[in-house]
Amino acid sequence: MLTRYLAVWLLVLTGLAGLAPVAAAQPAQEAAAVSGPTAYPSEASQWPGKGVVRVFGWMVDNRREFWRQREHERGRVVFAGDSLVAGWRTLKQDFPSVPVANRGIGGDVSRGLLFRFQEDVLDLQPTTVVIQIGTNDLSAQQAPADTVSNLVAMIEMARRHDRGLPIVVCTVPPRAHPQAPIDPAKWRELNAGIRALADRQAGVSVVELAEPLSAPDGSIDPRYFATDRLHLSAQGYERWKSALEPVLAPLRTSRR
Repeated sequence: MLTRYLAVWLLVLTGLAGLAPVAAAQPAQEAAAVSGPTAYPSEASQWPGKGVVRVFGWMVDNRREFWRQREHERGRVVFAGDSLVAGWRTLKQDFPSVPVANRGIGGDVSRGLLFRFQEDVLDLQPTTVVIQIGTNDLSAQQAPADTVSNLVAMIEMARRHDRGLPIVVCTVPPRAHPQAPIDPAKWRELNAGIRALADRQAGVSVVELAEPLSAPDGSIDPRYFATDRLHLSAQGYERWKSALEPVLAPLRTSRR
């Protein structure tokens, strides 16, 4: 069992998990639990939003841990997304004056984040929400318009929760894992849709990651990526931090 679990985990680390949707559900008795995260739906038709859905065992485990932490992580800047967020191990040290909560899950897609957005993000009563999602949508060959639609649905949820909540959406970095390729044209289309959110949605800021982490020709800049050419290196996270700092500072001031 352990060998099988590790094998599936390695698929996500290399980006292979984005090649095919996988759906699963928590046990029925957990769905009926008095206190705990809502079980993932067992049928794709039961999920909100559009596009690919999938669930792996560690996603269930991650959400249980998020639930246990929720009481003491309220009122923070919440980072939500996939493994690019989850892998930011130095997040708290990188923003020492900003209380943060990390709600990234490896392998997640935009529809998965939309499903858990209320419980994992908004229920924390965040002061600001930072969203980074979409790379796994691209490797799963999802239409960029569906990813943008799911992002708009998250923003609308946030507005119903707190009309003045600042929301920061990050563009999707390049990736070059040979076993989990993406269509460069769709990558550009998705990022164009994300950039347009700042014009279409009040209170939404966009932080650019695509260009800062790319070489001049649009390919990845290897300095900012791990050896899998998918996840970020320490320098990549430093680059992300530098892009975020000038955006987060005035937002925090305005909410005091």
